Amino acid sequence: MKLTISCLQFDIAYGNPSENFKKAEQLIEQESRKADILLLPELWTTGYDLKNLGSIADEEGRQTKRWLQETAKANRIHIVCGSVAVKKKSGVYNIMYIADKNGHLIKEYSKAHLFQLMDEHLYLSAGSGDGRFELEGMPAAGFICYDIRFPEWIRKHTSEGAGIIFVSAEWPLARLDHWQSLLKARAIENQCFVAACNRSGKDPANEFAGHSTVIDPLGRTLAEAGRGEAVIRAEIDLRDIEKARGQIPVFEDIRKDLY
Repeated sequence: MKLTISCLQFDIAYGNPSENFKKAEQLIEQESRKADILLLPELWTTGYDLKNLGSIADEEGRQTKRWLQETAKANRIHIVCGSVAVKKKSGVYNIMYIADKNGHLIKEYSKAHLFQLMDEHLYLSAGSGDGRFELEGMPAAGFICYDIRFPEWIRKHTSEGAGIIFVSAEWPLARLDHWQSLLKARAIENQCFVAACNRSGKDPANEFAGHSTVIDPLGRTLAEAGRGEAVIRAEIDLRDIEKARGQIPVFEDIRKDLY
């Protein structure tokens, strides 16, 4: 089975959800006839306006979920909706929502690992659930930015069947080489597809790397953006997952008696 994945890499309007919703909607409408699955960046409604999240975060995710379900259904496309800041009674969370092409909300994943270097732990609460979901009969998983530095978290999902991992990020330009190396390593060691959407542009404190990418289970780059705004797409063949795992049976050779 073949699927086309598009990553919508764009410059996020700092602290301006209404502007960002408009931009995402335009990009989705333009790309919906060219792909099966669309992927957005991390915190795409607000950017890293962390100090103001208490007032601009989406209350219980209501606006985002309603918009996502209507947009996915209207465009008949699966959307891995990056992540957005969501205000709950227990705190503000960085949450990824996934909707299928029928407009059904099939998953929400709250970022498990908070990046202290950018003060996330001061303004956000960490999630405690997994990122597993299924699209077109294919087990998949969603992760957010810093999560990719934790290979054991990724492996937990791939060992339970995930063949595609989706990553949304606001990854800084200063660590672009880490972004590229970590994503390729996660694809190779898990023998899975990786689709990763980063933002482009700047905010008052950071410049972001862009370089959204799609990588196959052998670590080959199928598509990659540059630093500026871009839409990239790649067709993936799900049969390549089993081919890779058949060539080098990593999952069969795990020493469960040791680790």
